[in-house]
Amino acid sequence: MKIDWQPLVEIIQSHERFLLTSHQRADCDAVGSEMALALILETLGKQVAIVNSDAVPEHIAFMDPYGRVAVIGASAPLEAMRAFEVMIVVDTSAWGQLGGMAEVLRSFKGVKAVIDHHASEDDLGAIVFKDSTAEATGRLILQLAKELGVPITPEIAAPLFAAIATDTGWFRFPSVTADTFAALAKLTAAGASPAKTFAVLYEQHSLPRLHLRGRILEQVTPECDGRMMWTQVSAADFRETGAQKTDTEDVINMLLTVKGVEIAVLFVELEPTLTKVSLRSRSGFDVNQLAAQFGGGGHKAAAGISFPGAMADAQQAVLAALRNGLEQSPQN
Repeated sequence: MKIDWQPLVEIIQSHERFLLTSHQRADCDAVGSEMALALILETLGKQVAIVNSDAVPEHIAFMDPYGRVAVIGASAPLEAMRAFEVMIVVDTSAWGQLGGMAEVLRSFKGVKAVIDHHASEDDLGAIVFKDSTAEATGRLILQLAKELGVPITPEIAAPLFAAIATDTGWFRFPSVTADTFAALAKLTAAGASPAKTFAVLYEQHSLPRLHLRGRILEQVTPECDGRMMWTQVSAADFRETGAQKTDTEDVINMLLTVKGVEIAVLFVELEPTLTKVSLRSRSGFDVNQLAAQFGGGGHKAAAGISFPGAMADAQQAVLAALRNGLEQSPQN
């Protein structure tokens, strides 16, 4: 799915003030893409601001060492958003994932663009630059830098390496191709450090995060003759361990390490009437298609849902749909 970048190149060349944003509870691909794109645009002499609906999660704060990512309504008043000419959304194509920035996008009078690699897509009223075969939005930003003739500096390379590394599960997901490693080689040659990136991502966890992970794994429940594993995190788990909402990141992939498992599900109680559901698949089962039934989306092998209801209700509805889907799907 080769992207024609020329329309975006022309937009960038003909405008000066750019506003960048991404999805709620941003991950490394979201923040890394924002940071790298901001540096690329600034290399071209543009004025750039990054504003998200919430703060960069603590465990990936290293992605924003200078505190560039502002928060709408806090460090970035809504009125200030009207001064920009172009608004670019990275790493999402869904209204429901934009949080408070959704209203900014809806009312924005300038040019709107989306750079994304997710298969699911809402009509955001923007020009879309998408490749759902790409393993990370970070690699699309690398492509754009080439189209713009911007050299990759160590400051640009580092966040893009982290973006690609994390969205591929450190290069173990099926989305990884020879092009992935070609991009990583370029970023490493430009100054990214794989060893340093891994260390800050996976060897700097807090003790509460470790305790929370223990609770999550303790509650793993097998279903469908072991083809599916699911678990949960309640508000009490967060409160009693002292962990943060973002401390659930990546733990779902541990469920896929059990022999015979095809689908992993994690339910996270964000609020009494809001449940985050993470879905992973290592078979032909399309979790993106299932997530779409509940207004969610993502990729065939990784998707998510923001379920507007109590965690028990989310479990009842989503697990029923998954059981039904597995019954109709041949076992690997």
